[in-house]
Amino acid sequence: MNEPAPPIRVVALWCPDWPVVAACAESGIPADRPAAVLVAHRVVACSATARAQGVRRGLRRREAQARCPDLAVLGRDADRDARAFEVVAAAVEELTPGVEVIRPGLVVLAARGPARYFGSEEAVAERLVDHVAARSRVECQVGAADGVFAAALAARHSAIVPPGDSPAFLAPRPVAELEMEPGVEPDTAGADARGTTARAEFVGLLRRLGLTTLGDFARLPAADVASRFDAAAVRAHRLARGLDERPPSRRRVPDELTVEVPLDPPVDRIDAAAFASRALAERLHTVLGDAGLACTRLGVQARTTAGEDLARTWRCAEPLTPAATADRVRWQLEGWLSRRGPARGRGREARSEEHADSGARPDGAEGLALLRLVPEEVVDAGRLQLGLWGETGAADERAGRALVRVQGLLGPEEVLTGVPGGGRGPGERIRTVPWGDERTPGLDPAAPWPGALPAPSPSTVPPSPLTARVLDEAGRPVRAAPRGGLSAAPAQVTLDVGPAAPVRAWGGPWPEEGRWWDPRAPAGCLRIQVVCVPPVSWPAAGTTGADDGPRADGGDDPDPAADLAPDPVASSADAVGLALLLVLRDDHWTVEGIYD
Repeated sequence: MNEPAPPIRVVALWCPDWPVVAACAESGIPADRPAAVLVAHRVVACSATARAQGVRRGLRRREAQARCPDLAVLGRDADRDARAFEVVAAAVEELTPGVEVIRPGLVVLAARGPARYFGSEEAVAERLVDHVAARSRVECQVGAADGVFAAALAARHSAIVPPGDSPAFLAPRPVAELEMEPGVEPDTAGADARGTTARAEFVGLLRRLGLTTLGDFARLPAADVASRFDAAAVRAHRLARGLDERPPSRRRVPDELTVEVPLDPPVDRIDAAAFASRALAERLHTVLGDAGLACTRLGVQARTTAGEDLARTWRCAEPLTPAATADRVRWQLEGWLSRRGPARGRGREARSEEHADSGARPDGAEGLALLRLVPEEVVDAGRLQLGLWGETGAADERAGRALVRVQGLLGPEEVLTGVPGGGRGPGERIRTVPWGDERTPGLDPAAPWPGALPAPSPSTVPPSPLTARVLDEAGRPVRAAPRGGLSAAPAQVTLDVGPAAPVRAWGGPWPEEGRWWDPRAPAGCLRIQVVCVPPVSWPAAGTTGADDGPRADGGDDPDPAADLAPDPVASSADAVGLALLLVLRDDHWTVEGIYD
């Protein structure tokens, strides 16, 4: 069997904490002030001054602010990060061509040409650090190694790894590096919550298996990894061995896969560039789909009205989706447009207001007359496999971004999701957590729960219990009896002071003794399920009682939106009857759940 071909020498330039650097520069926050970028109220990046005070990635906002009260909290903006990083990428390109942007904050380039021109890889690193600092006033670190993954880690340590020593350099590193570095990160914008969770779970599995370092993982036979894990694990195994994430033999990209569009009139506004980039990205993926291919390295090329050609390459570990392609094209166009013309350095609003009346470009500014997308590296389209049941993850990603925006408008506690867990009653089985927080159940669902309700669970749980009365055939109240029974069979149910509804069927009771050892805990209770025929005069839609919601007599409505939310009791009744979950606690009946 042939040995894998060694990866090429790569020089990586890394700007530490780039999301924080870009956010502080845009917000005017001093560089020495502790700052952190948060997504879903968790720290994803923080400055060195914040780390010195105990702030770490993964901390919740409250804990981070408790450790560092002066912490500047900033939101994540992938467009801002890419737009600001264009200055750094352009500075690198002034010294050497062939720059590839892995993500904002990290670029790579082939080491052979610059090393021969400047004399050595050490000389290349020194020139890059000095030149980037002089042109963009940004601190950076440079490393060189065999392959992109090892070079990125080398840049974090400002190390030049000798040729052939990348496996030894990677071996003592913790497996958590697989979770952090771009070689196994499909979405470099940080929006792929599902992919991030999958990588974290895989790293956790390796730790539980006793594989705590990349060297431990690399010593596993490749065939065993391929038979036990998925394609992402096989790629991670190649990285741990010091190889490229994919074999070096690539399919030749046919010339007809390149797509371009003339921009007439020339584009000099970011919103117009975003519209053009999305349409061209959809067209590129249609062409690639017809050829059975998917793009993993995208070349973005443009031509200005002055005849200047611009080009930049974006690399991604996973095949790009149409949305991911459009994002990268938009980021690149924003970076180019923000560096050109007299309006450079000012906000988008200032430029648009200045020329809103005439619609003309600012004098001396160069617009983009041509946009071209080149799939410089492609793989089989099978690498972009849809889910078994048709899900692609794009809808989940859009929904997640929308929920984060709502949290930014209303606050973190205003967007909640339910997490099922253990318990006896329907109310205690579901724990609501803010979107983005860890979805851990409040109670262990695997523990025994004597007195728990059998399936199915109620479809609706009223936010506040509805008062009810349960009567027997003689019209007497039904009460608790010894040994967890009832004093009589339920025959009628009333809500508040309304008329009685006959009970067609009932089940139970299910007694719950309660925590008798805890004086602060609620007392024990009895639960029953009843199916009754509600009378017409029971509460109508939008009401849950005599003093709640709109009145039929046209009185004042305490809640203008109440008529938009039908009452769950009224809306769940049908021709068969209304199914309710009733609970008897302290000799009082209430409606605890409603079945559809």
